[in-house]
Amino acid sequence: MLILPAIDIKNGKVVRLFKGQFDKVTEYGADPVDMAKHWQDLGAPFLHVVDLDGAESGERRNQAAIRRMAKELSIPIETGGGIRSMDVVDDYLSAGIRRVILGTRVVGDRDFLRQLLIKWNDRIAVSLDCSNGFVAQRGWVETSTINGVDLAHEFASMGLKYVIYTDIARDGTLSGPNIDGLKEILAVKGLEVIASGGVKSLEDIKELLALNAGNLWGIITGKAIYEGTLDVTQAFKLC
Repeated sequence: MLILPAIDIKNGKVVRLFKGQFDKVTEYGADPVDMAKHWQDLGAPFLHVVDLDGAESGERRNQAAIRRMAKELSIPIETGGGIRSMDVVDDYLSAGIRRVILGTRVVGDRDFLRQLLIKWNDRIAVSLDCSNGFVAQRGWVETSTINGVDLAHEFASMGLKYVIYTDIARDGTLSGPNIDGLKEILAVKGLEVIASGGVKSLEDIKELLALNAGNLWGIITGKAIYEGTLDVTQAFKLC
């Protein structure tokens, strides 16, 4: 299991949202690339980067910073937020991004996901951002009637390897991960799961490790490492 520091970018700056709400923003840094280098220097094995402006509007307003990360860092990066066309996917992956995260577009267009998987295979991930078990879309602004676990089963049957499971109600709250919801996603055969939302401390990391889930590929942590409630270097060592 890997620990993935999160770098969420809004208006060119490093921020965190509370429960995915765009009007509840805390700023943590002026330069996302400098922040990425900071986590790399502390021992991060992988980074999770989200263009929040892209997630909200569908426009890649922070692509220059993300491309700089891919060029200047030595560790792999996964990125998402407003990626809704093959051209954008091709652009990021060709620029050195290890994995691209899709959400809104593939939830409503299975043929598009099939095309992506044929072309890029395991360099594609789908973000399952759930509120009370149902998938949210368009930067978490809209909640659908689609059950997250059902969608995970469907995507796995199509050959998807990676999903990022986020409990929106816990994201940015430091209230601990949703273990029950995570277990349901982990039970889907064929998926490697990256969990996000609620991690506060090293005890949370230990609880997740104690699940002994061979397909729990990684844990994303954001607010906990920016607020200092999680000693990220100890988390790297533990995992």
